[in-house]
Amino acid sequence: MNSPIKKVVVLGGGTSGWISAALLKKILGSAIQLELVESDDIGTIGVGEATIPPIKHLNNVLGINEAEFLRETKATIKLGINFENWKSQGHSYLHSFGAAGKSLAFCHFHHLLKRANQLEDDSHLWQYDLNYLCAKAGKFAQIKSKDPIIELPYAYHFDAGLYAKFLRKFSEKLGVIRTEGLVEHVEQCPNSGHIKSLKLKNGQTVTGDLFIDCSGFRGLLIQEKLRTGYEDWSHLLQCDRAIAVPSERLEKTLPYTRSIAHAAGWQWRIPLQHRNGNGIVYSSSHCSEQQAMDTLMGNLDSKAIADPKVIKFQTGRRYKQWNKNVIAIGLSSGFLEPLESTSIHLVQSAVVRLAHLFPHQGIDSSLVDEFNKQSATEFEQIRDFLVLHYHATERTDSDFWQDMRHMKIPDSLAHKIEIFKQSGRLFREQNDLFTDSSWLQVMLGQGIVPQDYHPIANTMSDEKLAEMLRKVKEIKQAPIDKLPSHDEFLKIFCRQ
Repeated sequence: MNSPIKKVVVLGGGTSGWISAALLKKILGSAIQLELVESDDIGTIGVGEATIPPIKHLNNVLGINEAEFLRETKATIKLGINFENWKSQGHSYLHSFGAAGKSLAFCHFHHLLKRANQLEDDSHLWQYDLNYLCAKAGKFAQIKSKDPIIELPYAYHFDAGLYAKFLRKFSEKLGVIRTEGLVEHVEQCPNSGHIKSLKLKNGQTVTGDLFIDCSGFRGLLIQEKLRTGYEDWSHLLQCDRAIAVPSERLEKTLPYTRSIAHAAGWQWRIPLQHRNGNGIVYSSSHCSEQQAMDTLMGNLDSKAIADPKVIKFQTGRRYKQWNKNVIAIGLSSGFLEPLESTSIHLVQSAVVRLAHLFPHQGIDSSLVDEFNKQSATEFEQIRDFLVLHYHATERTDSDFWQDMRHMKIPDSLAHKIEIFKQSGRLFREQNDLFTDSSWLQVMLGQGIVPQDYHPIANTMSDEKLAEMLRKVKEIKQAPIDKLPSHDEFLKIFCRQ
């Protein structure tokens, strides 16, 4: 018979393992025992340094002090991602966390701007986006307002290794037991196939009722033991390699991530308080490792302070993120390249999903099926958003970009693009991580221009529309001069 879930074992540390341990223990408290098994002899990928706004919810639920977090993880503020050379060489746009302008009921702001542009108003969407204006001015402060028109949503850049250490200390205070050791053998129940225990090389045995596999690409439990299988998406997202290297920090810390497209992939630049994070993601079918290395090292803004690290990956996801009594979280569950900084969020959302569906009376197939259904949908929606960046491009300067332009894309994405192209309408799928504003910015930024706008935009006179846009622009511009620089904010806030 199914036995109640009293003990959860997390296999693997790093960001994935310690987020899983901290959040589950915080939410479930004394209802479960929680033990995390990791080895200092096994390194972590450790390049996930950029996040999206839901990370703030995670820290808030855990009760983490923001100033302490910023100090301990050497974090900086992130207002969005600047995409350079993606639509065409020399072109750039910001995918910000904000929303431009002010929408009407049933009519998004960009429909109003589309009509205004046809009346010879040459302003662009981002001039009405406070996140964009602050990012380009290098300004930031926490704006506390009930008026959404002047909200300034943000996320963080941080040192993933320092964040894992920070969460380890936090988790152990909550009662999480950390066990040091390498797994030598995994014992399964001969009847059910469920994992019963982990035997470590030091002779110790760790038993559990539910196991969370945070063992990275290896997938020690979910794949090596349970043979769950993997859905390969490399035909849609052809990049399969990354090279990461840290470099000295710059004098001025930008409040956004930079994503710079190259001939066979793209390069990231992430500013931290103590250094810069850099890396290149590329397709090995279109570019050699040496070519990628030369591109990365030749485009650093500052001196490298460690040897480059090469990472091989296969884009896709496990057929089941939850199989028997094992839940894969982090790299063991699948991989989507960090183009939109979703790696840490996928860890967070998986743990939240597990907390909602926690099988305290024993493994229930209906809960497992629902977990896997939601997980698959989330991965597919993020996949489509990433494919949009590659497919909607005007670049023809390399075989890589030609292949991206002409590849067959998922029907779900093709439908979304076609609706926007014809009418400017945006329809967000249920539980889609990315808002209408995100889809809008990337669609426009990549050169997809709607042919029409909503008829509600015609209900205003030319004069009233012009006046409305003028006032919105003024409201968005008003806070800029009053805000400190990003570096000034960090210096003052981190002292708290």
